[in-house]
Amino acid sequence: MKVCVFASSSGRIDKEYGAAATSLGTHLARANMDVVYGGGGIGLMGKLADAVIENGGTITGVIPSFMKDEGWNHSSVNEMIITLDMGERKKRMFEMANAVVALPGGIGTLEELTEAMTLKQLGLYRGPIIILNTLNFYKSFIDFLEHMVSGHFLRSEHKGMWEIAGTVEEVMQLLREQEVWHRDPRSIARI
Repeated sequence: MKVCVFASSSGRIDKEYGAAATSLGTHLARANMDVVYGGGGIGLMGKLADAVIENGGTITGVIPSFMKDEGWNHSSVNEMIITLDMGERKKRMFEMANAVVALPGGIGTLEELTEAMTLKQLGLYRGPIIILNTLNFYKSFIDFLEHMVSGHFLRSEHKGMWEIAGTVEEVMQLLREQEVWHRDPRSIARI
C-alpha cells in the first residue's frame, strides 16, 4: 500500500504535532507501507520523512521545481519527483496513492485534503481519507463539514468519505481496515 500524507511545512508549531508526524512515519515504515508526500524537508513533512527513512521505509517526495530551486526539498528521500507546478504535483500524488492521510497543516494542506474529498465524491479517487486530528486541530473544519451537510451542500452519505482519527494508532487501524465507501459515488454526487 502507498499512503499519501499531506502535512505542514511550518517549523514553528506545537511540538506535539511534530511528535505525531514522527510517530506516523515510524508506524508506516514498520508496517511496510510506502509513503508519498510533498517532498519538503522541514516542519511536519520533514519529521515524517526523517522517521520513514530512519525506520527503513520507502518514501517518495513530489515537489514543484520552484520549491526545489528554493531548497525546500528533503535531501534524503528514496525518490524525488520534480513537477512543473502545484497542480501536477497533486495529480502525481493522487495517482500514486491507495490512501490519503492529512496531518495538521496550513492552506496548502487544507487544499490538498479538500481536493481528495472532491475526487472521492466524484469517484475519481477510491481510497480512504483519514484526518489525523492531533490536539483537536481540525475541529472547526469538521464542524464546517457538518454545517455543509445540515445545509444540504453535501449529502449525509458524504460524511462516509472521510474518517477522523485522534491518534496515529487509530490511523493505522483505519488503513488496515480499508472499507469501500460507496460502490457508485457519482450516483449521489449531485445534491
